[in-house]
Amino acid sequence: MSDTASERTAALEAEDIARASWYGLIGRLFYAPPDPNLLAEISRSGPGGEAAEGGGGLVAAWRALQEACRSAYPAVVRQEYDTLFVGTGKSEVTPYLAKYAEATAPDRYLVRLREQLDMWGLVRREGAGEIEDHISGISDIMRWLIESQRSLAEQQQFFEDFAYRGAIAFCAAVQKSTSASFYKSVAALASSFFDIEKTAFEMGETA
Repeated sequence: MSDTASERTAALEAEDIARASWYGLIGRLFYAPPDPNLLAEISRSGPGGEAAEGGGGLVAAWRALQEACRSAYPAVVRQEYDTLFVGTGKSEVTPYLAKYAEATAPDRYLVRLREQLDMWGLVRREGAGEIEDHISGISDIMRWLIESQRSLAEQQQFFEDFAYRGAIAFCAAVQKSTSASFYKSVAALASSFFDIEKTAFEMGETA
């Protein structure tokens, strides 16, 4: 992180630091299967703190994820991740949100998303294989918006246009999958957090 980014993070309110952290964690877990260090870190985290500020549903989902991390075998989780999101030829559950957000016109969603990212001067990392609408990418953009101290209006607009509808449908698809076990807990956590964000934006404040 650059000095400027560090200064911006330091200037954030506690609730925004927590929000950015939630988006960062969700993005990381859906970007790649967790390694042993991340599993251990989640397992050791206290039951309060950020989770307690998010509401009862998020607390329960966080504790369920912690329990899943404690009993997880990294190799098994990796196999589950590959089965769900990578697959051989076609993934069981696509992690790209265009399909869920605008099923009849996913290309239109991608065009609008790329136009918005271009307005902010954001480009896909060189060598990245994921398209911009990957759930991890969308989560990371929300984290960037918070850490860059973009206005709540900008955050809400992006959330409503590109994040919420697709993310909720994606999480529901993961939870319905017969191949999902560990990632059902991840999807439940993500779904609970996105619902809290939606409610907070509608109330004109962040959770």
